[in-house]
Amino acid sequence: MTVHCYQQLAQALQNGPAVLATVVNSKGSVPREIGAKMVICPDGRIFNTIGGGAGEAKVINTAMKVLTTGEKQLVEIDLTGSQTRETQGICGGMMQVWLERWSGEDAINLVQEILKRLESGQSVTVVTPLSSDHNPYIVDTVPKLDHAFIETLQPSPILLIVGAGHVAEQLAKVAHLIGYQIMIQDDRISWANPQRYPQATHIFNEPISTTLEQLAHYEQMYVALVTRGYKYDLEALEALLERTLPCQYIGMIGSQKRVIQVYQNIRSQSDRLSSIYAPIGLDIGALTPEEIAVSICAELILVRRGGTGKPLRDALRQKLG
Repeated sequence: MTVHCYQQLAQALQNGPAVLATVVNSKGSVPREIGAKMVICPDGRIFNTIGGGAGEAKVINTAMKVLTTGEKQLVEIDLTGSQTRETQGICGGMMQVWLERWSGEDAINLVQEILKRLESGQSVTVVTPLSSDHNPYIVDTVPKLDHAFIETLQPSPILLIVGAGHVAEQLAKVAHLIGYQIMIQDDRISWANPQRYPQATHIFNEPISTTLEQLAHYEQMYVALVTRGYKYDLEALEALLERTLPCQYIGMIGSQKRVIQVYQNIRSQSDRLSSIYAPIGLDIGALTPEEIAVSICAELILVRRGGTGKPLRDALRQKLG
């Protein structure tokens, strides 16, 4: 969600100053990871979250003061649930959140440069000095600095959706919500167009092989094959398996019979078929296009973030015996 956060910050800065809250340190069990961000505006609008609850409320209250004074703050959030001191939750850990007011042309230019690099598929390293007398800045190589938060921001992963039917339409919506840059490929302009896919940054109406030539340099590419038929699956899968940079994920919709039929016709690439997620998605009993989209996105998260795909309650039940 990095690109989305900076897009929101850029929008907020058009109307005046805003505070960027960033998780810069954590210990133990906490609701958000280091680098998680939230934007707080003077009118009370909040974009994103650093975990919610009393801890986030503490950050928002402090951010309102930072908006007025301009004094940067490091906020400690205690989630240990200790009865001997004030805590903001019982997750079990501690978080440190850096609050900094962004305002003026220099801040706008910095955000625009960050977005320019991220949206072009490049990573960008930002140094945030944890002091009152220096502002964030971009570097080309990661420096060794004390009293600074250094993070290399990664561009949003791409989800190339091959096929523009009913499942694809819902998949684009859900995948966009979880931080993917959406691209659509389908030769039918009446189906693959900006009106049906407002989330898409690119819509390709040419053959899949031509589309992949244009995306050859993208490393963080995920692909969902939700085409209208077997021959389109076969064409796309053959082109994808020949790609120099392997995809992070390739999933293919269809019944087991359809998947087997496709596999039987790609014998030359049989050594790479084990990496294909087909039939696509997690088994949650999905039936409707919307439910299937959730199933596919759950699998995307599983592949990208790691996990078991099992109910979270199972681990607790094991501990409780």
